[in-house]
Amino acid sequence: MQAQITDILQRSIATKQAIISDSTLLDTIAKVTELTTSCFNAGGKVLFCGNGGSAADAQHLAAEFSGRFYSDRDPLFSEALHVNTSYLTAVANDYGYEHVYSRLIKAKGVKGDILIGLSTSGNSENIVRAFQQAKTQGVLCIGMTGQSGGEMNDCSDYMIKIPSNDTPRIQECHITIGHIICELVEKNIFS
Repeated sequence: MQAQITDILQRSIATKQAIISDSTLLDTIAKVTELTTSCFNAGGKVLFCGNGGSAADAQHLAAEFSGRFYSDRDPLFSEALHVNTSYLTAVANDYGYEHVYSRLIKAKGVKGDILIGLSTSGNSENIVRAFQQAKTQGVLCIGMTGQSGGEMNDCSDYMIKIPSNDTPRIQECHITIGHIICELVEKNIFS
């Protein structure tokens, strides 16, 4: 059992090492950090969306901005779009699950806001549609995906593609990179 545990941890470390070795990906993370800082400084909001474990990660990262990360500071307007279950189930029932995020973006997104979509495959139709809607409203779209990027390649302004096809490793890295962005944005705005 210890050998299996060690192997899983080594695969997680190897994925993070691949990120460290990818200067283009590191530059993208830095750029997303700068854009997020600018968005909040201009009074904008950062919205998140995802499905399943990625929805949990989206909610986690939104809470880091709207609550706090390291410092006791003012809240930053950030929200995970799936947290209203009455809305989510009504729209899924009446219009289809593929519309749950795009309708909220239509209602909430304004020019200068950021939408971050988390999808390990990059092919989640409800996120792709949300990005397509966001673009019509001047909302910047940042995709966080696995290695291929999937359909989100075509509708994202910036892509953070984890160099892996293994869903758990991708999700672990989404949280790690999300934490990096939260920490640096908080320092940029409040230090």
